[in-house]
Amino acid sequence: MLIDLQSEVQKWRNLMNKMYIENKLVPNHWKHVKLGEYVISVKGKKPKRTSSNKSKDCNIPYVNIKAFEQNIIDEYTDGVNCVLCEEGDFLMVWDGSRSGYVGKAIKGALGSTLVKLNFPNIDNNYAFYFLQSKYIEINTRAKGVGIPHVDPNILWNYNFPIPPLAEQQAIVSKIEELLSDLENGKQQLQLAQQQLKIYRQSLLKWAFEGKLTNKNVKEGELPTGWKIKELIDCAEMCLGKMLDKSKNKGNYQYYLRNISVRWGSFDLEDLEQMRFEESEEVRYGLKKGDLIICEGGEPGRCAIWKDAVSNMKIQKALHRVRVKNELSVNYLFHFMYYSGMSGLLEKYFTGTTIKHLTGTQLKKIEIPLPPIAEQQLIVDELESKLTVCDKIEETISQSLLQAESLRQSILKKAFEGRLI
Repeated sequence: MLIDLQSEVQKWRNLMNKMYIENKLVPNHWKHVKLGEYVISVKGKKPKRTSSNKSKDCNIPYVNIKAFEQNIIDEYTDGVNCVLCEEGDFLMVWDGSRSGYVGKAIKGALGSTLVKLNFPNIDNNYAFYFLQSKYIEINTRAKGVGIPHVDPNILWNYNFPIPPLAEQQAIVSKIEELLSDLENGKQQLQLAQQQLKIYRQSLLKWAFEGKLTNKNVKEGELPTGWKIKELIDCAEMCLGKMLDKSKNKGNYQYYLRNISVRWGSFDLEDLEQMRFEESEEVRYGLKKGDLIICEGGEPGRCAIWKDAVSNMKIQKALHRVRVKNELSVNYLFHFMYYSGMSGLLEKYFTGTTIKHLTGTQLKKIEIPLPPIAEQQLIVDELESKLTVCDKIEETISQSLLQAESLRQSILKKAFEGRLI
């Protein structure tokens, strides 16, 4: 399966190479005008009368942001003093977080946050893609305090290139061909992302069923030599110290909170301090190899403490687990991660709305336990395969980010005469 996923990523790279567009000189037969001197724009109006239900008096769809972007009509008007738009009219969001966004209209009364644009003697799709190429700049440089709106000084001063009509249509055709290829590539990457997620889950499931290191394991049975044990039988655990400024004594020391623990790592950027007495040093202190588990928030989330020399302590929102000789802490971490992701941990949680993993319930967690040497084999196999998964995931994420950059590059080159 990993080979298949790597193949999908390679297909994306091939697509990127295919879509590389060489620089060419801007055609000298194109005309250039200021956008504001050419386009005819009409801003929508807020109707005096609207209704959430269509009726004889209010039967014209009110094209607000929701209707424009999601094709969901939730208001109707009588059309009095309204600006009307037809299907296929070219609209731009003028006010709000999506200011500068362009698209095609549905028939109705134009909302006050929208503007209807008309480009005389210009292929409508050519104009549409031109403004799409400017969307990021228009949106990020919106004007106004509170509700942002399109800055007319930016929009109307764009240099609008006008090739002959036949060439406009050829440019549109090429844009749509390339964007279609780009979208297909993105969908394949997103599918690979989902397949990678399923593969990770399967890998972890196989590991704790014994199928990763044993052949011919029967469904529902553990391999020979494996046992089911409760965590209390193979580890010692302790809940952190209660934060109580009125009662706590001793010296101020840094401690971990729930928010400090991520899956597999720690965030030590925003640590706080509380008082710990000398007698509490051992009870709440950390050693290299301790597994720190969240009691609440996302119960079960955990990471292995790897600092050999540390004065770090834990607060009551966290459990500290120290494994005994028969249990590998790395094996336990992967089992907790698998149990958390698969939902197996949920049967140990208490509470209805806010979930907790109490010390009592933590002790009861059942672990499929192979001999210690096999635990290490499982950990090595898991970490090797998961590392490959991480690299593929990183490549996919980078490629999806590149997709938007490539889209903008296609549009930019189209209006510089470098696409056809």
